[in-house]
Amino acid sequence: MGAIDRRRYIADVKAEWHKMWERRLEDDEIAEAIADKDYALLFVEKGLVLFASRACRPPRLEEILKAHGLRDTLVDSPPSIGGWGRFIRTTLSSQMPRRPKAAKPEAVDPRSSLQLKKGGRGWLHAGAV
Repeated sequence: MGAIDRRRYIADVKAEWHKMWERRLEDDEIAEAIADKDYALLFVEKGLVLFASRACRPPRLEEILKAHGLRDTLVDSPPSIGGWGRFIRTTLSSQMPRRPKAAKPEAVDPRSSLQLKKGGRGWLHAGAV
């Protein structure tokens, strides 16, 4: 299988994966999500429980791609590992050269931009006159 065919095949599997999760049947009484039809590329048959509140292991895209023999494809890591954000923080950010931080601007007095009382003359008192 060529590289272009492989990419198309992976794109087809991912498209079917998204379609399966979008079109699933929700059963609110027993809190389950059920497949609405057969998905041959995903090895899912109609009526298979995709998600349940107890004792159900949902199908994983990584396992499906491995079953197709596509082991070296780049797939999102599961949230239990940390995902892309953690990968970037732990691996990529440690490889980037450190740049000096830009100097902070001088603190501006917040009262300097306020309107002055009595046009800057202050309060007028009867006893001062």
